[in-house]
Amino acid sequence: MKQVVISGTGLYTPPLSISNDELVAAFNAYVALYNERNAAAIESGELEPLLESSSEFIEKASGIKSRHVIDKNGILDPLRMYPYIPERGNEQLSVQAEMAVAAAREAMANAGKSAADIDAVIVACSNMQRPYPAMAIEIQNALGINGFGFDMNVACSSATFGIEQAANAVKAGTARCVLMVNPEICSGHLEFRDRDCHFIFGDVCTAVIVESADTATAAQRFEILGTRLATVFSNNIRNNFGFLNRCDEAGVGARDKLFVQEGRKVFKEVVPMVAEHIASHLQQNQLTPPQMKCFWLHQANLAMNLLIAKRLLGREAEPGEAPVILDEYANTSSAGSIIAFHKFHADLAAGDTGVICSFGAGYSVGSVIVRKL
Repeated sequence: MKQVVISGTGLYTPPLSISNDELVAAFNAYVALYNERNAAAIESGELEPLLESSSEFIEKASGIKSRHVIDKNGILDPLRMYPYIPERGNEQLSVQAEMAVAAAREAMANAGKSAADIDAVIVACSNMQRPYPAMAIEIQNALGINGFGFDMNVACSSATFGIEQAANAVKAGTARCVLMVNPEICSGHLEFRDRDCHFIFGDVCTAVIVESADTATAAQRFEILGTRLATVFSNNIRNNFGFLNRCDEAGVGARDKLFVQEGRKVFKEVVPMVAEHIASHLQQNQLTPPQMKCFWLHQANLAMNLLIAKRLLGREAEPGEAPVILDEYANTSSAGSIIAFHKFHADLAAGDTGVICSFGAGYSVGSVIVRKL
């Protein structure tokens, strides 16, 4: 079996950031306006008053302190509460492609690869800004890559699912080297007027180079020892936005056309699912959790990550064993585990092993066992 490696990663971080205090100030201003406009209905019992949020509530509930975004002003405008991202002409590079190209160039530089070395581009993320042409083909064109490209979506698990597709292409010989990118504009599908979720997401893009070990020349190379994917259907995380919405006007603009979740149910059901998935995947490869130097987990909720690591290790994780980037980036969907890997892998020694794992809507969970060469 051909040896496949991750030879480079890249990260594009939007220059704008919103702190919890800024987000809360805008949200509470919106709450005051809503309650004032609906005072009569609230007094009569027809409507429930909206409750204010707080930075303390957000950090306790999630571990998030800030998030990077494509647009800040629109989100913080109490009369708008969603980003303003102007449409671009078809002859211009799209917003997602622009993010992806930046992250891809860093990954390519880290891997020592040029466009001529890459045969395929996979875009794996939660929401594409359009159905077609595929974002991957636009990015392929912008970078001057020959071969093929395609888009895929497994929500927050998209990156690990994308890594498996890339690794399989290299093993099968349909590509020598694959660029897998995760351009996440999560602020576009978040309801910033919902106290339970207005703080969750941020925007970012990550990129990963997957290639045959025979062609890899980078100083930082991680052999992919195994990948494992699993899905179990659940409605507890859902987004019903789609092209069929216009076919029933009654649903246009309804709350379910943006991100919605049953957070407590997700926590209760996903934590044991992920811990068992990783443990059994390691067992299949004659490995154990204590042998892992690092768990680069999906960055959705700090308590979830701490509990998953504790279930695997049988103890609290030491600093560095399950790196957290959630405080700065918030939940960036598919990109979260890749950000953690990108920022926290250089210190591993040759022979050290770890697991990249993502999980989310579906439910879906993907794990990638890697060993530093």
